[in-house]
Amino acid sequence: MPTTQADRPRLRINLADYAVTKAIKDGRVKSVLADLDYCGPLRAHEGFKSMVREDAYDAGELALVTYLQAKAYGKPYVLLPAPILGRFQHHCAGYNGDLGQMGPKDIEGKQVGVRTYAQTTGLWIRGILRHEYGVDLDKVTWMTLGDGHLAEYTDPPNCRRLPRGSSIPQMMMDGGLAAALLGEDMPKDPRARTLIPDAQAAAKDWFAREGVVPINHMFAVHSDLSKKRPDIVRELYRMIVESRSLGEGVPAVFPPFGLEANRKGIQLAIDWALDQKIIPRRLSVDELFDDVTANLA
Repeated sequence: MPTTQADRPRLRINLADYAVTKAIKDGRVKSVLADLDYCGPLRAHEGFKSMVREDAYDAGELALVTYLQAKAYGKPYVLLPAPILGRFQHHCAGYNGDLGQMGPKDIEGKQVGVRTYAQTTGLWIRGILRHEYGVDLDKVTWMTLGDGHLAEYTDPPNCRRLPRGSSIPQMMMDGGLAAALLGEDMPKDPRARTLIPDAQAAAKDWFAREGVVPINHMFAVHSDLSKKRPDIVRELYRMIVESRSLGEGVPAVFPPFGLEANRKGIQLAIDWALDQKIIPRRLSVDELFDDVTANLA
């Protein structure tokens, strides 16, 4: 935890620009306790690997699955009950409809692209495909571009690596992949269809039953910071809450703040991560937080 002076540390932060973070990034929401150095890459996910492998940041956003793996493998980070990014995921499985009609079960026995197997979007959409549509995930060959963020993690045996430089969206459209799990990279092409029929309606129905908006990224801090400066951790949480309240364009349905409000969604992510062989042991929701962060509200 580098410092500029004994009582006012300068923190290395990995945090991208979203509607919920704009006010904290542009300085409208300030800290009187620490200087925040937003030194992470423009696309925050490009900093996740160095965060969990090299302690490159004192705090910042982490993909939920990356954090679950980090906790399982003993990395020194603690979670704040502060979602940074979240959305419904039903629309994130796509295929080229001009190459033939497909439904969820049709991907069994075929090759499906995903940036990395442990990507959080991949976790959510695979879980939905399995538990809502009966897809046998072990019968799918998952074609990936890279490894996971944790050095200790190894993909399941039904994963294969695509050649370096491959474009999963393009391969999906060309028919080189039967389907793909994509977030913002889904092609804006009229031939691109969602694997789940009427995905928006399906997401609304799922939310009505489950009451969960799937979390993609949450805020985490280095354990040393939480132990030595709990006041700064509480300050960071306050800043995130205030920044989100000032945000324009924040989705109307978004994961809430607070441990209890997120318990069901985090537990679901844990259950599905274990089921999909992404984490090596079952975690409890409570062990993801410490005495400081569990009581933030």
